[in-house]
Amino acid sequence: MGAGVAGRWAGTSLRVRITVLATAITLACLLGLATVAGRGLAPLLTQAVDAELRAELSGAARTTAAGEVPVAPDGLEVHVLDTAGGAVRGDAPDLTRDEVRTLKAGVPVTTDGTGPVRWHGAVVTAPDGSQRLVVAGAGLVGQRAAEAAGSRWLVGTALVGSAVAGVAIWFAVGSALRPVARIRRSVRGLAPGARVEVPRGAAGELRALADDFNTLLDRQDATAERLRRFTGDAAHELRSPVASIRVLSEVAVADPDPAASHEVHADVLAEAERLSALLDGLLALARSDAGELPPSDTVDLVDEVRAAVRRAGEQPVPITVNAMTGHAWAAAAHTEVQLVLDNLLRNACRYTRTQVVVSVLAHRSTVRVLVDDDGPGVLPEHRTRIFDRFYRVSDDRARTSGGAGLGLALVDELVRRRGGRVAAGRSPDDGARFTVVWPRAD
Repeated sequence: MGAGVAGRWAGTSLRVRITVLATAITLACLLGLATVAGRGLAPLLTQAVDAELRAELSGAARTTAAGEVPVAPDGLEVHVLDTAGGAVRGDAPDLTRDEVRTLKAGVPVTTDGTGPVRWHGAVVTAPDGSQRLVVAGAGLVGQRAAEAAGSRWLVGTALVGSAVAGVAIWFAVGSALRPVARIRRSVRGLAPGARVEVPRGAAGELRALADDFNTLLDRQDATAERLRRFTGDAAHELRSPVASIRVLSEVAVADPDPAASHEVHADVLAEAERLSALLDGLLALARSDAGELPPSDTVDLVDEVRAAVRRAGEQPVPITVNAMTGHAWAAAAHTEVQLVLDNLLRNACRYTRTQVVVSVLAHRSTVRVLVDDDGPGVLPEHRTRIFDRFYRVSDDRARTSGGAGLGLALVDELVRRRGGRVAAGRSPDDGARFTVVWPRAD
């Protein structure tokens, strides 16, 4: 039951929810004020009677002290009593001994005989030297009825006020949300490449909302553009080895010369390996884009670099490892580190002339791997773009010197999502230097 009510409440519009909540809070506050005010009506009425009785008692006391008989105005009673409560002139009110004692002390009392009566008293000295108790009283008939009627009136006023407040809140919220509705309608009807128009005279929050929508659309368009470019480049790259394999196969079928079959098969194998490497790179990037992140581990980069050199096998140039420390622990995954090092070594061996130097440096919070070669290097205008997918400094797709343009993009992606970074620069031998920084393991 509760879940169903919560679900229906969550499904209502923001305008309805704000109006209902604000009206309920207003009603609760007004009812609370009405209750407090209703309870305060009786003391207020009594205070008004006390003020009138004090004024009349003061005049009656002066009259009695002068030896004259005080005259009570309409609606009030004035009596002159002795100190025991007996009548000196006229009749005496029905007061108990304790009530007389209280009045002589100057404290008002309320009697409840045929009806509630409020009494005030004061002791004065008559001209003959005797002590007199002058009392003034007023009936409180109708006070309870007035209190009940006032409470009902206050509650009714609270209900009417809450209803009026609810209507006002409904229109106020609608007016405040009207620019948001215009933004929603404009978002639905946006043409490709268009942006949300900021409402005229919009407040800071609405302007920020429109700006956030436009920022989101900018990111969406940039992502779509990268996806289109990636798809086109991938299709182009896949077409090249597939076309080569097809041509070689057609040649082998058209001219089944046993002497040339070995060379054709070798070419087909090379193109197949190139296609396989390209597919592996595309799949690795796709998994990274999907957010697949294996758990981090503690990896010794010194051991991983030496293992990568062994995997590289025989190369036309030597690969030298410089480790400034026995171990350099990085927070990464073993498979990621292997892919990064293999790609960097393969790239360095492809372009170097005499040697490749791999250095491992451990710092307080990071661990660095530097891969230096003495090849042609990378010009400054290409050092940031070479990590883009399918980007090449030269449009070389030969099997011996040109790659698919995915290796460095994969390196950058694998390192960056671990909180590290990759940069290209100039080596001491005027070649290329690739610097990989991983966070240091705790």
